[in-house]
Amino acid sequence: MLSADDPLPRAPQRVLVAGVTGSGKTTLAGRVARLWGLRHVEIDGLFHGPDWTPRPEFLDDVRAFASEDRWVTEWQYTSKGTDRILAPRAQLVIWLDYPYRVVRSRLLRRTIGRSILRTKMWNGNVEKPIWRMFRGSPEESILAWQIATLDKWTERMPVAAAAFPHLTIVRLRHPRKAERWLRAQAEASGASIAPPKRRSRDR
Repeated sequence: MLSADDPLPRAPQRVLVAGVTGSGKTTLAGRVARLWGLRHVEIDGLFHGPDWTPRPEFLDDVRAFASEDRWVTEWQYTSKGTDRILAPRAQLVIWLDYPYRVVRSRLLRRTIGRSILRTKMWNGNVEKPIWRMFRGSPEESILAWQIATLDKWTERMPVAAAAFPHLTIVRLRHPRKAERWLRAQAEASGASIAPPKRRSRDR
């Protein structure tokens, strides 16, 4: 498992970005896509249909883009079977293993902001009212979901590394280290990195 200061063995063509809800997977995936010229597929957009109902075509759509040569996406919906599709094809995993205070504050800002603004997301969905974010089960509240899954990747990543030994895994423990890592990749490839964009739907 590599750190922010370790060079990559090669420039990857297929990338997964892992991390707890609110860590910034979508934003980083977009920047990686621009850095290496990859197609960024937002996996949330494939999963969520109107009224937040799961799309029956989800796994078929995942299989379709996973068969392509160049892409980056968020490593999510593992309980739905995405591991068996994405991990064998991916070359690089970027693990955003940030402190709790960082991911919590990011999730609060993002969720409250898009709830107030009624920001349109995938297939016309909008965030639930603010009061529903602070109560209910993990299936009903994204804040409760974050708490329930906070240690998910700490537990799963060693298992994934053993199951898919071809994967290069980079563990980034703070946003500052992520920025340093991105700068190093840009220098190594002779490219420039775009600054992070403000996104209302970053997961």
